[in-house]
Amino acid sequence: MIVKTKKYKLENKKYIALAMKNALLSWWWALLVPVALAACTFLIPSTPWFYISAIILLVLYLLFWLIQFSGVTQLEQFKVLFDKLAYEIDSRQILIKLDARQGMPITWDKIKTAKVNKDGFLFIVTKAQLIYLPFKVFNNQNDIKFVESVMKRKGLLK
Repeated sequence: MIVKTKKYKLENKKYIALAMKNALLSWWWALLVPVALAACTFLIPSTPWFYISAIILLVLYLLFWLIQFSGVTQLEQFKVLFDKLAYEIDSRQILIKLDARQGMPITWDKIKTAKVNKDGFLFIVTKAQLIYLPFKVFNNQNDIKFVESVMKRKGLLK
């Protein structure tokens, strides 16, 4: 069975929000550094510099990833991620179609992780490349169930 979706354009703001959330969930341990720095105040209680340093470090960390993902939306090689695309999904691959003749297949083994959110599927290919398919692009509920079963068979969902 092949699931064909409606054309969908991933908005820049949605991409940045999804990528930031994925980065924070993937690298949660990096947030422990500012916490440890703030905890140093217990060693030297009269100085607030540990708190200030922790806040600055946290802001710089978040700004770094925000700039990275904002830059992806401007790069020429990633422009295709933000075009209006249709998808064909089967048990072998996800075919990303620009039009009837142009497309790019992504096999299931190239997808690192996949998640089912309350409003769609999120396929993470690399740190900066992700495929987001909201449920509204599918033609019916059976298509959604089929994609979810393929993801389970491929070991992407637990």
